[in-house]
Amino acid sequence: MRDGTKRANIKSGKEVNIVLKEDQGTGRLTWGIVRDILTKSATHPHGIKVRLMSREVGRVKEVLN
Repeated sequence: MRDGTKRANIKSGKEVNIVLKEDQGTGRLTWGIVRDILTKSATHPHGIKVRLMSREVGRVKEVLN
């Protein structure tokens, strides 16, 4: 399992667990496959922001594959 705070670990097509904006209080994870990487910087302390194939947007907590 890779760190979701580094952009280099995340590619389109990767399986990830993200935290959606509305789940930030609970930390509930949502599984999905990366469609687009929205964060431009190389790292982000709260996780790289991505859009999933399902069109949901959130910050990556875990890179699964």
